[in-house]
Amino acid sequence: MQHDRILILDFGSQVTQLIARRLRESGVYCEIWPFSHAPEERIRAFAPKGIILSGGPASVTEGESPRAPEAVFRMGLPVLGICYGQQTMAAQLGGEVQRSDHREFGRAFVEVREDSALFQGVWAKGAREQVWMSHGDRVTKLPPGFRVVAVSEGAPMAAIADEARRFYGVQFHPEVVHTLHGAALLRNFTHAVCGCRGDWTMASYRAGAIERIRAQVGAGRVVCGLSGGVDSAVAAALIHEAVGDQLTCIYVDHGLMRAGESEQVVRTFRDRFNIRLVHRDASDLFLGALRGVTDPEAKRKTIGCLFVEVFEEEQAKLGGAEFLAQGTLYPDVIESVSATGGPSVTIKSHHNVGGLPEGMRMRLVEPLRELFKDEVRALGRELGLPEEIVGRHPFPGPGLAIRIPGEVTREKADLLRKVDAIFLEEIRRAGLYDAIWQAFAVLLPVRTVGVMGDGRTYDHACALRAVTSTDGMTADVYPFDVHFLTGVANRIVNEVRGVNRVTYDITSKPPGTIEWE
Repeated sequence: MQHDRILILDFGSQVTQLIARRLRESGVYCEIWPFSHAPEERIRAFAPKGIILSGGPASVTEGESPRAPEAVFRMGLPVLGICYGQQTMAAQLGGEVQRSDHREFGRAFVEVREDSALFQGVWAKGAREQVWMSHGDRVTKLPPGFRVVAVSEGAPMAAIADEARRFYGVQFHPEVVHTLHGAALLRNFTHAVCGCRGDWTMASYRAGAIERIRAQVGAGRVVCGLSGGVDSAVAAALIHEAVGDQLTCIYVDHGLMRAGESEQVVRTFRDRFNIRLVHRDASDLFLGALRGVTDPEAKRKTIGCLFVEVFEEEQAKLGGAEFLAQGTLYPDVIESVSATGGPSVTIKSHHNVGGLPEGMRMRLVEPLRELFKDEVRALGRELGLPEEIVGRHPFPGPGLAIRIPGEVTREKADLLRKVDAIFLEEIRRAGLYDAIWQAFAVLLPVRTVGVMGDGRTYDHACALRAVTSTDGMTADVYPFDVHFLTGVANRIVNEVRGVNRVTYDITSKPPGTIEWE
């Protein structure tokens, strides 16, 4: 199924994904490509209705700084440059960019000087509007054909336009929520300037994905590793709708799931959706392999390698399969290649992208690789998955192992499961679950002295963590009322024998990550 498309060329901005999310929210399909991976023939084959140049950390004033492919400006397509994108567009088309003594970082205000198709129905001439800036360079000379349509204190050319060629540049970031009406400006570009219909919906994606799965799989057999999380659940339900009993799901229980999750997976997929499901309890195997392992990356790799071994064992019992289904998402695909084409920095290994383990002779089926997390949830609802699965907070593949800093044991996992269950139960009881991106408990690798009754205790301490986010790339701590936290702490120390101290993690991302390991 064909939809209007926008191409986003990435120059390394930390918020490039937000551009795509804003466009998707307005019903426009888009993809993000590194600027260095966009030859003219590939762009023409993609057939975009317009192109957006993202921000980035480089300076146009440096000789080896990134440049947009020259074809971008020759194809007759509308182009919108954002921050660095505006600067490189101006420089490449005959303008000038210089370092500025008046840098702008954070909230700023622009004055709208002229009408423009980019502002139509959103910003009026003469208005003063709040935006989000992050720049040290600025355009100082306009390219031929451009005019200034908005200014700010630190950017005398905060927005520029060449209406004849449909080229636009903004120094601010319309994709972030701090730019008021920024999403509406992007919608003006995609719908009014580029002529996109905005007909990309989860219903249309579902229909198209089913066609693609059937065309790829044919009469072959597919195995899917269920993790209990949203991504693999939605992938399994979508593939089952496409090929029915050609799909078999394998659920490897590593003993590190949250309370009641293994039972819920079996109940939902085997009983409710009648999907062929193999349930392998391998908890003894995993916990044994983790004995003495304390390094976070070593834990992840131990679990990952063992999962593949167990999965292959179960898959062999089925007589083999031609295809392996994975719940790879679009952020995984984007983050697997940096804007400059080199390897991305590894914060922690967890993405599916990278192919199959050596020796696995199957082809990949990745029906969600074009979707962001919120879109996966919307697709799950479209497929009829229960809200308890679709709306579930993100949960890491290694499970509770990375919420137990230090060595992982069955005793620690059981303790953490109880603490975590109480925390989530109280969040749901307070009606806060859907307002929080992710909430969980961590069992700390320390023991603390406490007093219970008239006796001294020397037990585990735990940390509670809850954050708000739109995509997991950045996150803020959830501001619980202190009475809520003291109530949760009281339940934990009274009901979980072995824990005598509760803390609340108030670190944002960055500088921390959401998970502890």
